[in-house]
Amino acid sequence: MAKKKNITQEKIIEWYMNTVLLSGQPNSIFSFAKENNFEEAEFYKHFSSFESLEKAVFGIFAKETIHLLHKTEAYKDYLPKDKLLSFYFTFFELLTINRSYVLAQLKRIKTDFSKLKVLQELRTEFIHFVNEISLEKIDFKNDKINKIQDKTIAEGYWMQLLLILKFWIEDESSNFEKTDLFIEKSVKASFDIQQIAPVKSVIDLAKFLWKEKSPMT
Repeated sequence: MAKKKNITQEKIIEWYMNTVLLSGQPNSIFSFAKENNFEEAEFYKHFSSFESLEKAVFGIFAKETIHLLHKTEAYKDYLPKDKLLSFYFTFFELLTINRSYVLAQLKRIKTDFSKLKVLQELRTEFIHFVNEISLEKIDFKNDKINKIQDKTIAEGYWMQLLLILKFWIEDESSNFEKTDLFIEKSVKASFDIQQIAPVKSVIDLAKFLWKEKSPMT
């Protein structure tokens, strides 16, 4: 049988995800290419290794989320809080569609999520998104301090995304309803803190986490 040619990045990702779910991690790029009937060289046109492919998958989840948001005509008029909520809800809908693969990737690496190399492209895309949604900030009249503030806020929301991801992984509620609730409470609390608003929503979030015995603790 003739080898397949002009293999796309999307096709390689599709084959890889299916292989991971059905057979486990491929032993080598050679065996993976042979199993899917294409030349090994075709793989290297898109990825340098399985690790780079895995990073790309999570980056694509973020890119597709942002693409879907911008397809909604009303999105451009959303407030920053609603843009962030929309990102989270859409992102976790995509993860849910691919939940088996996501769990297979993240649960085999038992470490602090913030140190996972596989999430590097997701982190890059998400931080760029956060910097683009015009979050309310304090103008310190000092460029250096303002840049520190920007980085601190972006990193804070990245940690929030990781916390939600951990919660979603352990969520056993139907249709992941508790994750949706956690998203709403987390975003409300973070925006209240930024605006130095009353901390009622922060306390509400703490009570929710205590009640659910969150896996994050």
